[in-house]
Amino acid sequence: MKRVLQILSYPFIWLIRFYQLVISPVIGPKCRFTPTCSQYGLEAFKKYGLLKGFWLTIKRIARCNPWGGHGHDPVP
Repeated sequence: MKRVLQILSYPFIWLIRFYQLVISPVIGPKCRFTPTCSQYGLEAFKKYGLLKGFWLTIKRIARCNPWGGHGHDPVP
């Protein structure tokens, strides 16, 4: 089951890579955290698969605002 969820996370990984390669260079650096939100998402999906990776990525993006903090925030 875990392997199936990892395989199902591939489209999300591809979307993040598309963002990193095409969209991010156009809009410039905006993330307040290290690693960036997109890199955090990639690591979360690769490490935890679809469900937990998606949840961790959504939580991280929600914190990426002027009042949400900044600094080093690695994938748990």
